[in-house]
Amino acid sequence: TAPLPPPSTGSVCRLIQYPLVPCIGRMTLTQEDLDCLDAGEFLNDVIIDFYLKYLLLEGVGGTVAQRSHVFSSFFYKQLSCRRAAGESDAPSVPDHHTRHQRVKTWTRDVDIFSKDFLFVPVNKAAHWFLVVVCFPGLEDVRTEEFLSGAGERLARLVSDGTSRFWESSPDVWCLCRWIRTGCSRTADNWCLAPCRPCILVMDSLKLSSHDDVCRLIRGYLQVEWEVRRKTRRLFAPASMRSCTCSVPQQDNGSDCGVYLLQFAESFLQNPVVDFDPPLRLEGWFPRQQARQKRNEIRSLLLRLERAQLSEQNQDPEF
Repeated sequence: TAPLPPPSTGSVCRLIQYPLVPCIGRMTLTQEDLDCLDAGEFLNDVIIDFYLKYLLLEGVGGTVAQRSHVFSSFFYKQLSCRRAAGESDAPSVPDHHTRHQRVKTWTRDVDIFSKDFLFVPVNKAAHWFLVVVCFPGLEDVRTEEFLSGAGERLARLVSDGTSRFWESSPDVWCLCRWIRTGCSRTADNWCLAPCRPCILVMDSLKLSSHDDVCRLIRGYLQVEWEVRRKTRRLFAPASMRSCTCSVPQQDNGSDCGVYLLQFAESFLQNPVVDFDPPLRLEGWFPRQQARQKRNEIRSLLLRLERAQLSEQNQDPEF
């Protein structure tokens, strides 16, 4: 039998609050959260939420991050549970409106349909994987045109009826690198890649089908569209296809959360641009990069802790 855990002392050692600057949605990380970065431990929801927030706010930056939104790890948990608090009269299998009601305030300050990518961390049966909703505001297939030659304007994106120009940046070079290897050429300097609404599933174990997860997310998007845009739109498998990507696979039973975070980081740094299945991303990053992720996050947390302590020592209010 497994040994009993040590008795609780009743105290929790706070490590940092993130972001360092006080704001809505600020989260607290403790020594217990840091300990789950030890080898062989499962990453908890706090570490998952922290690192995804960090990637979007300052870890990656650039155009792709600005066009992305990250949901909390509790989002899918709330969406998928059969009965939430206060739903005693709800049907045993809740409909999409009932599920949406639970999380409707979570996007009060953001129009997710103005974003190109939505990151949804999912924990199902004690296993983490990542869902990326691409172009949720796009109602039909459009085309992304990328200028692969050097120049001030490297890319022109036509997705929602407007044109957006990206200046030279690491994001654009990554996008162009993908396009040169992943789509047909129409001229010496131009590539055309289809830009379509879709749901990408990135799972480092592929233990089961993810159809139910994609169905719940489509249902959420449909109700959110009605609430936000005041019109009806059907988010069906035919109009928003789902695809389980071929991604690097973990070689143990505890690194699913690590791979989820690496998938998100790799997407923000080097995003998918060809959305026609099958999406073969086995060589997206070397396995050693995922193996180093625990130590990277630990070093980041300790660095942020030192910075926060330094600020507190300089603030006369502390």
